[in-house]
Amino acid sequence: MHTSDLFDPADPTDPGSRPGRLAVGVVGTGRVGPALGAALQLAGHTVVAASGVSTASRRRAEALLPGVRVVSPPQVLAAADLVLLTVPDDALADLVAGLAATGAVRPGQLIVHTSGAQGVAVLEPATRAGALPLALHPAMTFTGTSVDLARLAGCPFGVTAPEELRTVAEALVVEMGGEPEWVPEAVRPLYHTALAHGANHLVTLVAQAMELLRTAGVAEPGRLLGPLLGAALDNTLRSGDAALTGPVARGDSGTVRRHLAQLSTVSPDIPSAYRAMARATAQRALANGTLKEEAAAALLDVLDEEMH
Repeated sequence: MHTSDLFDPADPTDPGSRPGRLAVGVVGTGRVGPALGAALQLAGHTVVAASGVSTASRRRAEALLPGVRVVSPPQVLAAADLVLLTVPDDALADLVAGLAATGAVRPGQLIVHTSGAQGVAVLEPATRAGALPLALHPAMTFTGTSVDLARLAGCPFGVTAPEELRTVAEALVVEMGGEPEWVPEAVRPLYHTALAHGANHLVTLVAQAMELLRTAGVAEPGRLLGPLLGAALDNTLRSGDAALTGPVARGDSGTVRRHLAQLSTVSPDIPSAYRAMARATAQRALANGTLKEEAAAALLDVLDEEMH
C-alpha cells in the first residue's frame, strides 16, 4: 500500500480528498482506543477488530465499538490496514518489538500510536518491517464513554510522522474531528511534559482546594470554585504571567504566613504543595515585574521559615 493510494494530498480538509476507506484495528481498549476507533468509524472507516485484556476494557469496546471482534493483538494486525496502538506508554516499545518479531506487521500497514511522550522512533521495529509509522496524540482527557466523541471535535492532536506521511497523519486527525499540531520528534518528550504538568497537576490543585473548602464548611465547593478558576484559566491563556493576582503576586507575606498556619492544621500533604506553588508564583511574578525584589525576599523568607 502506498500513501498515494490512501490520500489525495491536495487538501485533507476537503471531503473530496478524504482517504480511502480503511479496515481499522485497535490494540488496547483503554479509555483512548475505543473513542478514536469510534471516531474513525463515524468518518466512514470500519473497525474490524480490537484487543483488550481486562473486563473493563472489553466493556468499553462493547459500548463504543459494538459488534467488533475482540481478539489477540496479532489477529488485530492481520485484519487491519490501520492499527491504533493505544496501550500505556511503558508497554508500547515491547508491544511493537513483539509484533514485529512475530511477523504480524505487514508492509504498507499504517501503525499509529497515541503516546504523547514518544514520536515515531518507538515504532522503528514495525517501520523496518515495512509499516508506515505515525504518532497521533490527542491532547484531551478521556472517560472511556461516548462523551469522548464530542470532546474530539476541535481537539488538538500532537502529530509526529516522517515528512512523506505528514499529509496522511494530518488527514486522519481531521477525519477524527481534531486539529493537527505538528510536533518534531526531538521535542516530543517536552511537549508531553507540558501537557501533563498542566492538566494532571491542575486536577490535584483543584481537588486540594475543594478539600479545604469542604473543611471550611462549604457544601458544594465546585460552585464556588468554578467561576473563579474558569476566569483564572481564561485570563492565563490570554495573558500568561500577566494574569497573576493574589497575595503572592502582591507580596503580601503576612497573608501567606496565615495561609500556611491554617494548612498545617488541616492537611498533611497540601502545605508542601502550597509552598512549592507559592515559590514558583513569586519567581514568575518577580521575573515579569509584578512583584518587587524587596517584597519577594520577604515572601521567600516566610516560605523558608515555615519549612523548618
